[in-house]
Amino acid sequence: MGATLKLGTVTGVAIGAHWSALGTVALLFAVATSGFSHAYPEQPAAARVAAGLLAAVLFAASLFAHEIAHAVVAKRQGLEVEGITLWLLGGVSTIRGEAARPRAEFAIAIVGPAASLASAVVFALVAWALAAVGVGQLWVAVASYLAVINVLLAAFNLVPAAPLDGGRVLQAVLWAIRGDRASAAVWAARMGRGFGMVLVLLGGLEFLFGFGFGLWWLLLGLFILVMAGAEERQARTGAALAGVRVRELMTPDPETASGGVSVEAFLGEYAASRRHSAFPLVDDLGRVEGLITFNRMIAVPHARRASTALREAACPLPEVPLADPDEPVTGLIPRLAASPDRRVLVFSAGRLVGIVTSSDISRAVALHLHRT
Repeated sequence: MGATLKLGTVTGVAIGAHWSALGTVALLFAVATSGFSHAYPEQPAAARVAAGLLAAVLFAASLFAHEIAHAVVAKRQGLEVEGITLWLLGGVSTIRGEAARPRAEFAIAIVGPAASLASAVVFALVAWALAAVGVGQLWVAVASYLAVINVLLAAFNLVPAAPLDGGRVLQAVLWAIRGDRASAAVWAARMGRGFGMVLVLLGGLEFLFGFGFGLWWLLLGLFILVMAGAEERQARTGAALAGVRVRELMTPDPETASGGVSVEAFLGEYAASRRHSAFPLVDDLGRVEGLITFNRMIAVPHARRASTALREAACPLPEVPLADPDEPVTGLIPRLAASPDRRVLVFSAGRLVGIVTSSDISRAVALHLHRT
């Protein structure tokens, strides 16, 4: 899941927000402000808006705490967390590698809802403390509201259906019982699809008959359906690639290009004689500085191609996913899907040794299906 808005980096982990998280926060602000206006009409309008804004901001913070908890436990399990994207009901962590055991998978999954429940307890205690010292009821209501919302968030996330945390818990349990991780992931995704269909049906009925948040449940169900479908496809791909290492799929010793060459010169003099569509860029010292593709070159206006160096049009190296040749391909798939150019550069001991594309993955899956 790509981030709509990049929020920065915390301890080397890129933090972003998907549009669904932004929509949730905006909806919460609107609902909270409206609720406070009805419950406390005697309060100034500015205070009610400020209370709604505070509730929305603190809810976003609790979403962040939910996902940070996943990341911390994943790191303790020896996995590398490359990024966190907040979404509708929590977040998604981009993790390099996979949990080695069902117990580790369970721990990573369950800690998110646990963090939401912890946030609920904190907000409940804050509400109690504010009421005890005689702070205005509006601010007590903000803390109480956040406590209830976090309980609902934890409960919803525990539904045993991917991509919710409960789906990960179900996957871990099925994995422990059956000993087949891929099959467990497929069943968790199927549960997600079923749950999404139920939400779509209920949301559609509510929307048609004008009850509650019918449109919201409809959109939520569609979102879960899409995400669960993607997870099922990823699970099947993972089954096809089980045990395969990056070095088995990568194109070794990829052709490189000098970052100082102009786009026009490369397209006119070099491109026709090369069979690849993506090239790692190197500087004068041979260090890799980015990745250029034909799509990026063609996107440069004709009038600027002569004066634009390849490095200026390329994807800079910090934004290009990297891999080790001996890591499992299954751990590479999420990073490949999230990469701007659907390519991953492979390094060994600091030296570029290969490149992997989405076509390489598709070809490997197709060959597996042909053999089975």
